[in-house]
Amino acid sequence: MNVRVKFLGASGEVTGSKYLLQIDDFTLLLDCGLFQGRKELRLLNWDKFPVDPESIDAVVITHAHLDHTGYLPKLFKDGYKGPVYCTTATADLMDLILMDSAGLQMEEARYAKKKGYSKHEDPQPLYTIEDVEPIKEHIVGTTFENPLQIAPRISVCFYNAGHILGAAIVELTLSGHEQTKKIVFSGDLGRPNDIILYPPHIMKEADILFVESTYGDRDITPTEREDVLDMMNDTFEHDGNIIVPAFSIGRTQTLLMMLKNLLHKKEIPKVRIFVDSPMAIKATEFYRKHKSYHKLEDTDIENDETFLELRNNLTVTRTAEESKKINDYKHDTVIIAGSGMMTGGRILHHLYHRLPHEENVIVITGYQAYGGRGWRLQRGEPTIRIYGQDVQVKAKVFTINGLSAHADRSELLDWLNGFEKAPKQTFVVHGEQESAESLRNALLDKGWNAHVPHYLENVELFHHI
Repeated sequence: MNVRVKFLGASGEVTGSKYLLQIDDFTLLLDCGLFQGRKELRLLNWDKFPVDPESIDAVVITHAHLDHTGYLPKLFKDGYKGPVYCTTATADLMDLILMDSAGLQMEEARYAKKKGYSKHEDPQPLYTIEDVEPIKEHIVGTTFENPLQIAPRISVCFYNAGHILGAAIVELTLSGHEQTKKIVFSGDLGRPNDIILYPPHIMKEADILFVESTYGDRDITPTEREDVLDMMNDTFEHDGNIIVPAFSIGRTQTLLMMLKNLLHKKEIPKVRIFVDSPMAIKATEFYRKHKSYHKLEDTDIENDETFLELRNNLTVTRTAEESKKINDYKHDTVIIAGSGMMTGGRILHHLYHRLPHEENVIVITGYQAYGGRGWRLQRGEPTIRIYGQDVQVKAKVFTINGLSAHADRSELLDWLNGFEKAPKQTFVVHGEQESAESLRNALLDKGWNAHVPHYLENVELFHHI
């Protein structure tokens, strides 16, 4: 058995996770992510795929986020016809996320044509809702720690990664003629003290390891609670608004729990809260359906649309018309909308209208990819390009650290310390270059064989096993 890997994304970057494994004549794609962030990366989504999609035998997905699943409809559109292996919770969330992604792309293509800011005469989405539909028939869903045979000598097993609902560490077991080898993909690792999800499973052995490095160069120091309260109350005292670009899966639910507690304790005034993300509310239903994947009690997730204390303050907007009406509220609002990295979605409309006003605050709660809008806002750039226009940034930008769903450097190293012996080879992936190299250097100091691959690099993993 000969095994090679080709890095088709998330190599020296945090986005576009795709690893193509050639196991003898069996071709497996591990993750099928969309490139996000800066323009030169996003343009890669439109390039011809490096291999013929029809030649791929199986796809394995670690979790539902777009940077791990968002290219899947394009892969099917271009001829892929095989199975998609993932956890049952990932299957549900992935369908929701991909439908939302397709809908937004279609909406934005129409808007670009209407406003005339695209360089294309007839701008098109990368894929449509019709392109997402066929995927459902190809899903093979499973639960944690339940090995599946995906080829005569290849099995896959999913373990809890603690990142979002259903997120998995993937273990491939290859049974050669003479030896058995294990390849482990960390996926995106969560934090050990998450309030909703269980800590990441500790893996004890791997011959080859792929480990994420989003925060490979730094620990996360949580923002002081008092600083968050001061920011919120100061904003409302000055008749401002708080706009939160939020990740619909996990982050929005956490933010609403926090707001519910602040209102209950009367630590902030009774302001109006908008969740301008139908996907976030739909995602909450999956916490009910997939109870084994998290540690919430039934009482935490019942009445999810009213959120108890939020009952009189919360408005959930589903339609585009309802979303536009939020513009009528000029002060004392909290607006939570996707997408978290500000690459698209309804958050762009709110930023367009609210950024030019100095009484407003944009609150960033998660990792922002290099070169993207969130990254530019954090750097204090004076204008941000939205809908083909340079929008003035007069609003303040406030970052809440500590809400990220990614393990930080110390937590990554703690997880890596769980291996009883060093893997033969460790690939440090899913991190910006500086972050990935920092984690690689820490592993080299431990005596591990560690490498940061580059885009389209091709590496032999095993020869004649």
